[in-house]
Amino acid sequence: MQILVVEDERRLAEALGQILREKKYMVDIAFDGRDGLDMAMSGIYDVIILDIMLPKMSGIDVAMNLRKEKVDTPILMLTAKDQVADKVKGLDAGADDYMTKPFSPEELLARVRALTRRQGEVVMDSLEYEDLSLNLSTCDLICGDKSVHLNFKEFEIMKILLGNSQNVTTKDDLIVRVWGYDSNAVDNNVEVYISFLRKKLDFIGTKVEIVSLRKIGYRLGVQKDA
Repeated sequence: MQILVVEDERRLAEALGQILREKKYMVDIAFDGRDGLDMAMSGIYDVIILDIMLPKMSGIDVAMNLRKEKVDTPILMLTAKDQVADKVKGLDAGADDYMTKPFSPEELLARVRALTRRQGEVVMDSLEYEDLSLNLSTCDLICGDKSVHLNFKEFEIMKILLGNSQNVTTKDDLIVRVWGYDSNAVDNNVEVYISFLRKKLDFIGTKVEIVSLRKIGYRLGVQKDA
């Protein structure tokens, strides 16, 4: 589960990140509305926690732009103002829920759970491509009667490739989605994990391969002699 926190109060943003990470959520943080919108537009997040008062672009404008571009990620909007008019603005802009600061960690987590339940009418147990399957609960990569367990980054990369199997995924996209916007990861980090995954694909005997497209990225393909 990936959550984006868009909050300009850095201490609060980091506190929210810690609370969520302790519950095993993956968290990215943006400190202004413009960065928050750019990150949210990727569509990779399960929930967006969005402050209403932000530099560069307000939370209202962020929500409106996301909905205009058909990004339907659930939005939990935060504000220091306990006024009905602000709540109405946020909900009209496309927010799914509203919470007034200050709030308890328990309330935050409960509202996040409620939003994910509301969103998750269809819950996938696995992703599949040709003879390959990725179990999303156990992080096991499976082909026939053989399987291999993936570590966290291997799992995240494989999940992205399988979820985007008809298209090319760039190295930059993998870095952002797996290592995070603020990481120091470079292309070589991606290449190392792609190498690990190729060895595991070979181990389970799948006909699926990870194809490199020079200076572009990766996509899934099928071995020609399979």
